[in-house]
Amino acid sequence: MLRFLVRRSLGALVILLIISMVTFALFFAIPADPARLSCGKVCSPDNLALIRHSMGLDESVAMQFWHWFSGIFTGRDFAAGHCDAPCFGYSFVKQEMITDVLLDRFPTTLSLTVGSAVVFLLFGIGTGMLAAHKQGKALDKVASSASLIATSMQIYVAGPLALWALVYSTDWLDQPTYVPITEDPVGWFTGLLVPWIVLSLIWTANYTRMTRSSMVEQLSEDFVRTARAKGMSGRSVFLRYAWRGAMGTIVTVFGIDLGVLLGGAIITETTFSLHGLGQLAIGSYVDSDLSMLVGVTMVAATLIVVFNIIVDAAYALIDPRIRLA
Repeated sequence: MLRFLVRRSLGALVILLIISMVTFALFFAIPADPARLSCGKVCSPDNLALIRHSMGLDESVAMQFWHWFSGIFTGRDFAAGHCDAPCFGYSFVKQEMITDVLLDRFPTTLSLTVGSAVVFLLFGIGTGMLAAHKQGKALDKVASSASLIATSMQIYVAGPLALWALVYSTDWLDQPTYVPITEDPVGWFTGLLVPWIVLSLIWTANYTRMTRSSMVEQLSEDFVRTARAKGMSGRSVFLRYAWRGAMGTIVTVFGIDLGVLLGGAIITETTFSLHGLGQLAIGSYVDSDLSMLVGVTMVAATLIVVFNIIVDAAYALIDPRIRLA
């Protein structure tokens, strides 16, 4: 198992190195001067030269990449001060260290992701298992039809409808906002309840369909028929064999989905005006804050790669054939 994880980790480091090189290259592929974009509309030649020097644009591209990449591990000095590791640079648009902005926005995205994941996992997997258990019956047909309708909905449609129905028209729930859980746990819960409901509605449908199809497939396998032929009860066969066999697909997809959500739910955060990584990426694009865009992209890519490693480890625990291979 340890050798398996070491191989996956080394492969992930290579992937992250490639992603960092490609992301940094895209920074220079944009047909504009990053220093002038960071300087703003009113920019004197002296300020422009200072920003170019601070951003390292007066050096070769290879040296610029080395300073940026090494700063992630060792920190970096700017005219505005020292940036501790992991340092993703300095935003001349926001006049802040990029790492500080990312750390400030990440708790919003984390709360949005974790809360919705708990809901859609419980309801999605539970409903999918019931639908598979009652295959072909009324419950199965209702669950399959409802999940198909919910899957067809989009955040930018379901979000405004939920706001109108639950907030503006009825005042049943609070206007979506983020309050740190350490300051006000109740406010944290009520402020994110509407986004959780909308995200869970769509993702629950996906996991219902996926769980049902995986369970139905496992129930038709030969080892399940053998277990039934040996006299095992239907509940034991369903939970001990079919459910464990279906977990591999669910864990794989969930790990990828969780990494993507943590990287920034752009549409969700924009719809509900939540100041997380997703809205930060949109704002950085609008403001042409290229340094911030590079930082957000690297954080999102790192989260996705890390969760893929976690998925590989979990998958190896579920299926011994994986780690033996």
